[in-house]
Amino acid sequence: MFGYVSKIASKLRAPTIEEREMAYLNQSVDCIDLEYRQRQIDRGMFRRRNHNFL
Repeated sequence: MFGYVSKIASKLRAPTIEEREMAYLNQSVDCIDLEYRQRQIDRGMFRRRNHNFL
């Protein structure tokens, strides 16, 4: 019973940041596109930023 519940839970969970980054990199079409995407990730494209304006 627990295995069934954990299987369903794993299907419903959102992908991690690392999984999203890897999927984004895997969509590149050539080396230049891959390098561009790597730079975007390095700049924090998928990471949350705290914007404290006050």
